[in-house]
Amino acid sequence: QVQLAESGGGSVQAGGSLRLTCVASERAYKGLVMAWFRQRAGKEREGVGAISVDGESTYYHDSVEGRFTISRDNAKNTLILQMNDLKPEDTGDYYCASDYEGGPVRDLLIRTNYKNWGQGTQVTVSS
Repeated sequence: QVQLAESGGGSVQAGGSLRLTCVASERAYKGLVMAWFRQRAGKEREGVGAISVDGESTYYHDSVEGRFTISRDNAKNTLILQMNDLKPEDTGDYYCASDYEGGPVRDLLIRTNYKNWGQGTQVTVSS
C-alpha cells in the first residue's frame, strides 16, 4: 500500500519556524527519492526541495535555499522539512512526494515526475 501522511503545519509569524514531517508506508518510501512541494493560493504546485535515497544529497528551490532543510530518517520511513525564517510568501499547502521518475537533477522539482503524493498540510505565515 502506498501512503504518505504529512503533519506539522500551522500558523506562525514571519521569522518563525515550523517542522513538517511525512510518514510513509514502506512501499512509498524505501529506496525512493523524495521531495516536498507547496501550492500557494492561485499558483501551480511547485517544488521546494528533494532528497536522495541515502539522504546525502539535497536540492532546493532558490526561494528557500538557506532557510529550509530537507532530511529523512530511513529507520522510520519519515521525510522532514525544517523551515526557518519563514516569510508570508511561504504560506500554502505543503505536500510530500515520492518515487521520482525524471532524469537529471534539474527535473527534481517538477511535479509531474513524482508518482506518490500525500494529502498536504497547511502552513500560514503572518507578517
